[in-house]
Amino acid sequence: QVQLVESGGGLVQAGGSLRLSCAASGSIVTINDMGWYRQAPGKQRELVTTITRDGRTNYADSVKGRFTISRDNAKNTVYLHMNSLKPEDTGVYYCNAVVSVRVWGAPNVYWGQGTQVTVSS
Repeated sequence: QVQLVESGGGLVQAGGSLRLSCAASGSIVTINDMGWYRQAPGKQRELVTTITRDGRTNYADSVKGRFTISRDNAKNTVYLHMNSLKPEDTGVYYCNAVVSVRVWGAPNVYWGQGTQVTVSS
């Protein structure tokens, strides 16, 4: 019903920047919160940042001041601007969205397929 497609990952040197994008499509009535999570090798998936529909943001302490989340509601797209990247930022980054597919009823949570970010030292 709803697909999230991420793009923008890749290999970058420490101190560099990347921008991730995640576009939602399908039977969408409203997209509520959107966010980014990441999973490093051998570790659990962790929250990076979230943004509400009206633009309120929340960041993990490890990325505060370096990462910025934004969204374009008209395009059903969320972005993650990552600056001053560190090797410990390496991992698979997943987009997440809380989506209402009906006018009435509870929203559902959807995930993207993930995009690899690798930061070399």
